[in-house]
Amino acid sequence: MPQPHILKITEIFSSVQGEGLRQGEPTIFIRLSGCNLKCSFCDTKYAWEESQQYSVDQVLEEVKKIRQSFPAQWICITGGEPLLQDIDGLTKALKKEGLKIQVETNATFYRTLPVDWYSLSPKPDRYTFRPEYREKAKEVKIIVTKNLDLESIRRLRMSFPEKTPVLLQPQSNRKWSIILGIKLLKQALKAGLKNIRLSVQLHEIYGMR
Repeated sequence: MPQPHILKITEIFSSVQGEGLRQGEPTIFIRLSGCNLKCSFCDTKYAWEESQQYSVDQVLEEVKKIRQSFPAQWICITGGEPLLQDIDGLTKALKKEGLKIQVETNATFYRTLPVDWYSLSPKPDRYTFRPEYREKAKEVKIIVTKNLDLESIRRLRMSFPEKTPVLLQPQSNRKWSIILGIKLLKQALKAGLKNIRLSVQLHEIYGMR
């Protein structure tokens, strides 16, 4: 008898989406374990290693349990880097439940999945991403690190259609990062770059998970 596909998951919880264009929407988060980049500024380092083993059926059971008191329509699959693992069966099962799926990824991996919303966050210093995301990304988030410069923003902006928003997201809402984000936004505007926006981590402001 075939064994069920096992996923390594750090946590499953309900909250609101704190980042990007879906900010503020009630969402159930499935945080997968493991990451191929392990950036020094990561705010979920615990997801690099900490994990429990779940079958797809067990994940669905947990999601259904949460939705009894928090009937969100959106599921966000995040990490770590969620596409390190095979989530094909998970995404198909969630879609069968009539749910909408967002995947947050550093864009170094691509899988053909029934996903409604790809949220990309390419990482320094090369900011590389798989070419399949050029037309599939709903948003591109750039973390405002101390080394972020206009040329990196320009390169990413020119790599995606103008209709795809590029968001400058302060590193953990730190003041120096906010100030730098505003400075870089002004530089981007003067350079003629289109659809560049400032962002923020809403869940940190509200003190939510």
